[in-house]
Amino acid sequence: MHPKLIEFHKARLEETATALRKNNFAAHVVETALDAKKLVLETLFPEIKPGSVSFGGSMTIVDSGIYEAVKAMPDLKIFDTYNYSLPPAEMIELRRQALLADLFITSTNAVTAQGALVNLDGSGNRVASLTFGPKKVIVLAGRNKLCSDEYTAMERIRDLAAPVNAARLSRKTPCVATHHCEDCPSPERICNTWTITVKSAPKERTTVILINEDLGF
Repeated sequence: MHPKLIEFHKARLEETATALRKNNFAAHVVETALDAKKLVLETLFPEIKPGSVSFGGSMTIVDSGIYEAVKAMPDLKIFDTYNYSLPPAEMIELRRQALLADLFITSTNAVTAQGALVNLDGSGNRVASLTFGPKKVIVLAGRNKLCSDEYTAMERIRDLAAPVNAARLSRKTPCVATHHCEDCPSPERICNTWTITVKSAPKERTTVILINEDLGF
């Protein structure tokens, strides 16, 4: 990538971080997913001192190595909602328990230039924890998640993130074939609950780490 394009993305990330801070989020800008992992493990974890951690479904969290690194930490209770081998009833109960973790780590479907987080969820556990429950939240987002406003964020989610995630999860939904949201009635639909988090409450409960790489969907 051309250095000027990298600078362009960095400037947009810094502007978005400023907007997030005005909305009571803590915000950081880093260059790579490895830098984000280092920030989470070496700075944020010692500050937060969590006794328990849960995760929201996210390729960014997995690809950055944060998920495996946190799982390997001793004396830390992990609500491992990525363990898809569990029976459905046990998975639902685990997700309910995870709402009370000390720390919730996730990504976001989109971040607006005005400093809001826009998300569309299937079962709702990810957006529930993002909104309320865990004492602290860490959100990672690649530069590809930046959007000019809430409307373009929702368009991005419907036309890109949702169809790709439905395919990744092997869901039997029309969008897997058409590559566009069909607002379907499928029982395997993953698009059920919208949230727009315009401010962090309490202040700095949520830390957003913006990464100057394309990550996740």
